[in-house]
Amino acid sequence: MDTGGDGVKSEINVTPLVDVVLVLLIIFMVVTPLLQRGKAVQLPTARQVSELRHGGEPILLSITPDGRTWLGKNEVELSALAGALEGELAARPGAPVVVKGDRSVDYKTVRAVILEISKARVAGVSLAASQPREGGER
Repeated sequence: MDTGGDGVKSEINVTPLVDVVLVLLIIFMVVTPLLQRGKAVQLPTARQVSELRHGGEPILLSITPDGRTWLGKNEVELSALAGALEGELAARPGAPVVVKGDRSVDYKTVRAVILEISKARVAGVSLAASQPREGGER
């Protein structure tokens, strides 16, 4: 019996590898925007940013540039915010509350939201901010 003389080739076939990598890249490109929790806003920058040290997933309140308030992905009127937040706190007791206000929102709007949050008897509220990049904008 003759085996052909060339022997076994042990080279990797690159084409299926590239196909798999491209499919994974497309999947990650589609899924990544969906992973952002809450409503998308541009956070203000702060010189000192501390990490949230409370346990559990935070309850996110977002304030968009047009002044609308969102509890997670659902829009909530300012007058109904305390009731909606109490319902969310009943479902997730002890969860920290984080306010994500867009950098273009004026302080008066943020203050009104925080006053509504205080009606729900929340122990504390954290304000979300981003740290400036080194050598970047201030």
